Amino acid sequence: MLIARLIADPVALETRLDAALAALDEAGLPVAGAALLPDLREVLELTLPEGEPERLLALLDEHLSPSDALVARDEIRCPRLFVSDMDSTMIGQECIDELAGFAGLKPQIAAITERAMQGELDFVAALRERVGLLGGLGEQAIDQCLAQRIRPMEGARTLVATLRARGCRTVLVTGGFHHFADPVAEQLGFERVVGNRLEVAGGKLTGGLVGAIADSGTKLAVLREEAAKLGENAATLATGDGANDIPMIEAATYGVAYHAKPMARQAANGRIDRGDLTSVLRLLGIPQRDWVLG
Repeated sequence: MLIARLIADPVALETRLDAALAALDEAGLPVAGAALLPDLREVLELTLPEGEPERLLALLDEHLSPSDALVARDEIRCPRLFVSDMDSTMIGQECIDELAGFAGLKPQIAAITERAMQGELDFVAALRERVGLLGGLGEQAIDQCLAQRIRPMEGARTLVATLRARGCRTVLVTGGFHHFADPVAEQLGFERVVGNRLEVAGGKLTGGLVGAIADSGTKLAVLREEAAKLGENAATLATGDGANDIPMIEAATYGVAYHAKPMARQAANGRIDRGDLTSVLRLLGIPQRDWVLG
């Protein structure tokens, strides 16, 4: 069985839904049921007796795009674990790019960041190259950057607070830096933080990192480690936007690509292309009256 939930433009649903359902039937994905959720009238739920999530998402893209969607193989339920990327997911910026602005290097470093997120560059090599370019920058620039340029993504606080209120464990895991991730996690309500550490000496960045690198493998390991504590059947949720988020997105029960790069979007069984992070709550079936506002 497949369960698909989507939030599409109301006009698109009114004018294109019948054609979309016919296309699914023709493609061998007949829809057994289609109905708006009782407490979330903007969310359409489709029930299919069989099929592949990837094929279903591709057809929904073709006929009802842009839409926010989630596809699962059984009943969609509230996760017990939420693991999320930080940059361009829980916050609206890439911290290293913004920090580079204080060194006059933002265009150069942002270009490397974009290629790494697209999966065109090795993540670790690209990270070391960018950090190396920041050598000599005063540590006080980090505090300035946090205060002046780093802002939560719309809906981030509400998403985290609502999931925690329902007993969900929340973990922020980033290929970025604890200098940023720790205050962001505190602001948003995450219970655990995993990331990289910038090396500082004499009040300046050295251009190096301290300890092991947190990369895509780290994100996957954290998801598996935390999920193992909850039992075999615990539902998990992962959100991210770039290539280094793919392993955890693929491993999660609900892997949601948030306004993501093409490779990450293709790997996910959930996609937020239109709305903010509260769309995740809607797709999970949590009505707005039950949200905990951050």
